[in-house]
Amino acid sequence: MTHGSSPATSLDDGIVATAESCLAAVGKAREAIHGVIFGQEQVVDLALVTILAGGHGLLVGLPGLAKTKLVETLGTVLGLDARRVQFTPDLMPSDILGTEILDEDADRRRSFRFVKGPVFTQLLMADEINRASPRTQSALLQAMQEHFVSVAGERHDLPRPFHVLATQNPIEQEGTYPLPEAQLDRFLLEIDVGYPDRAAERRILIETTGIEETRARSVMTTEELLTAQRLVRRLPVGEAVVEAILDLVRSARPDSGDGIVKGKLLWGPGPRASQALTLAVRARALIEGRVAPSVADVKALAEPVLKHRMALSFAARADGETVPGLIRQLASKL
Repeated sequence: MTHGSSPATSLDDGIVATAESCLAAVGKAREAIHGVIFGQEQVVDLALVTILAGGHGLLVGLPGLAKTKLVETLGTVLGLDARRVQFTPDLMPSDILGTEILDEDADRRRSFRFVKGPVFTQLLMADEINRASPRTQSALLQAMQEHFVSVAGERHDLPRPFHVLATQNPIEQEGTYPLPEAQLDRFLLEIDVGYPDRAAERRILIETTGIEETRARSVMTTEELLTAQRLVRRLPVGEAVVEAILDLVRSARPDSGDGIVKGKLLWGPGPRASQALTLAVRARALIEGRVAPSVADVKALAEPVLKHRMALSFAARADGETVPGLIRQLASKL
């Protein structure tokens, strides 16, 4: 949705009223999450962007950096029913989706009954998703894209909202299977989780090793979150922001892209990346208390939106190039 007029005049009264209540609720939720997760401000904000935009997030980082705690905290604060699945090499698709079992009633009549798996939740944490086999990873693909699963030819709808926040260990670690490109593209953002700084780690030590530990509290209801998600899709996106998104995504493609990437990429982002950026910049604006995104939002979200949708050529890797480095160069031209 593009509007030539200023954001103030392009929002009707109904959207303004909704926006004011959503801004307050989202602000409280953000504050509540930061009160439990220390030293990961950007990670928390990107996870919130993912959920407000109605998408799925891939959290990449070493074990022990509070990725699991972040997802649990998000579920509590946002009023979502949350479940966790630990992915292992022997995990089967039916362990996630559910299975049919044969029941026998008092008259000895037999019938199949579907027992729902953990995917039937509002916030699914797929812990260490790249430790499971590709067959099991792909079981999530239909759920993430279509919001329903098919078992024995029967369709089973998932709850609304439905979000997957998957954690992934660096692929250099033992016993990992890289996610296929088709599944990576289903994740709205790839969020890097790094080590906390000294001040944050000091606070972690003090606040998590005593008798009392800070616990998350519910701040939003599911209905309030759904309202915020609908608002994100209604926020106006200015022509300059639309052009910046198109310029950035199209410049990151190997054949038709910018000269910076020529000969350095095996593949680049498709139209789904443009869609992801258009939603994510609106959600980022809402989190920061604004009702319209800017080109600065596009620059800030360029790396988490594009990084998992690009792959370097062998020659570029040999030359020491990195995907984040190329993205930063392209974003600096906006």
